[in-house]
Amino acid sequence: MDRPLRLLFTSYRGNMRCGGQGVYLWFLGRELARLGHEISVLVGPPLPDAMPFAREVQELPDDRFWGKWFARDRSAFFPPEAPFGVLTPLRFWELGASRIGFFPEPFAFSVRAFREVAQRLRAGSRWDLVHDVQCLGWGLLGIRALGLPVVATVHHPLTVDRRASYRRDRTLREAIGTSEFHPVGMQAFVARRLDRILPSSQAGAHLIRRDFRVRPERLCALGNGLDTELFSPDPNVPREASTLLCVGRASDPNKGIRVLIEALAKLPPPTRLVLVDEDHPDHEGRRLAEALGIGERLQILGRIETPDLVRRYRSATLVVVPSLYEGFGLPAVEAMACGTPVVASAAGALPEVLRATGGGILVPKGDAEALARALASLLERPEQRSRLGAAGRKGVVAAYSWAGIAAHTADVYRAVLAERRGRPASTITSAHSGARRARLSRA
Repeated sequence: MDRPLRLLFTSYRGNMRCGGQGVYLWFLGRELARLGHEISVLVGPPLPDAMPFAREVQELPDDRFWGKWFARDRSAFFPPEAPFGVLTPLRFWELGASRIGFFPEPFAFSVRAFREVAQRLRAGSRWDLVHDVQCLGWGLLGIRALGLPVVATVHHPLTVDRRASYRRDRTLREAIGTSEFHPVGMQAFVARRLDRILPSSQAGAHLIRRDFRVRPERLCALGNGLDTELFSPDPNVPREASTLLCVGRASDPNKGIRVLIEALAKLPPPTRLVLVDEDHPDHEGRRLAEALGIGERLQILGRIETPDLVRRYRSATLVVVPSLYEGFGLPAVEAMACGTPVVASAAGALPEVLRATGGGILVPKGDAEALARALASLLERPEQRSRLGAAGRKGVVAAYSWAGIAAHTADVYRAVLAERRGRPASTITSAHSGARRARLSRA
């Protein structure tokens, strides 16, 4: 029997409300611990929820200067308790890089993680493997040079976000800012040199292979997981008639919110859209809805807690995912796990997800007319919605439960360790001989 592994996770942001990387870190760590593996975590702020299943969770400091520049909170650069601390080399570099528009968190976190790992190895700590979540900073190459194999989860390459930002830019200065902000070169260079890259989908693997030039044999598309106990149907929650739900940021062109609101304008009342997105007076979606004369049919919820999100999924008639690209499509999977059918764009990983689950229908991306027709058709067919909802729930449990994702991820770890056997690496403990059979078919 294969022995349990000692695993070290690194994540430059750990809180679930900061995006998918925090959700991924918490749930994958929990399921791996349930399988008997030992979990340690190095994480940057904002911190994850309590992780009682982990052996230890160590916070690495981060001044988050970029956000302070953006908020024009310059007084926060020199905290009263240590006003000159910012002059230490790495913090001073972060301050300067943030000021010129570069996003320094992944690099700075990776350097701090490298220093922490090196110190702990000297003090006698041992791990079998390091799993990075979405950082891909230079410091990971230092960790690998210490003899530790390193794998990294990348939901999609940063080039996707950069292209979306270019589409949003209106001036040359904004386009230059986009080029400066995204650390694409660093992430591509590091990704090509790690032991495995774990995309969330075959679509993500294709883009990482194309944009980051990662060799196919180093890519393993395992999918994301979902807490199917939390995201589940509840027959006691009534459906709100003619209510569409979408979870996505209107400020991100990739989320396709503009197309959805244009489609809503083509649907008759009382059809309405509930949008889970941070609200503010100048919200792009509200401006467009008002211009189209449907402002009263759009409700923007702002940020909501997970229990409320689950209730919204359960009560919606349909969930719409109109994205122009998705590296996985978590809202679609969450909705189907709650028994709610999905209408999604045929973009990125969404076709993969809907093929695996059978819980929705696809429309051409960016086509408001086709989206409106699909929504109108399902709104008129409750029996079809019921069939899709049941199929989606069953498909999500089969394909995307965290227990299965964690087991497949552990197989990847053992495959990496098997490849490393025989190489001089005094800081890792060789896997049990059973790891010889832990070979996976590769993307």
